[in-house]
Amino acid sequence: VIPPPVIHIESYSEDSISFSLKMITSIKVSGYVVNIYWTFDTHRQEKRTLIIEGEKSIQKVANLTAQTPYEISAWAKTELGDSPLSFVHVVTSGTRPVSPSLKAKAINQTAVECSWTGPRNVVYGIFYATSFLELYRSPHNTTTTSHNITVTVQRDEQYLFLV
Repeated sequence: VIPPPVIHIESYSEDSISFSLKMITSIKVSGYVVNIYWTFDTHRQEKRTLIIEGEKSIQKVANLTAQTPYEISAWAKTELGDSPLSFVHVVTSGTRPVSPSLKAKAINQTAVECSWTGPRNVVYGIFYATSFLELYRSPHNTTTTSHNITVTVQRDEQYLFLV
């Protein structure tokens, strides 16, 4: 039986998490697949995937958000197949940034100007869709470090926007 990997949180800060991965087995490990999940504004679950080569590993994941719960899941790739999943949960330190205040204004039939307030020197994600279900499952999205962006939409549709 292939055991799940051990995920140990080494440290965390406002914008990063460091963790180690190891297997307690004599089975040869070729690498790991790690998923980091978090929820954006209760509507959208985000995921970052890491493919890690080798048997033992210490990883640092940066560009995270302060005071946000993250779930890290991992499985090992071994000579006998993939291991079961392991999970750990961690909340980054610090103070969560204030949610931006978004304004969306139609410029014409296919363009919407989005602008918002918020801190400088951060990356903003803009998500938009024609329904709440689509907004949660598969929204259109883009990122920017600015405080405004023009997005192209389909004519004769109503859209929901998040930033």
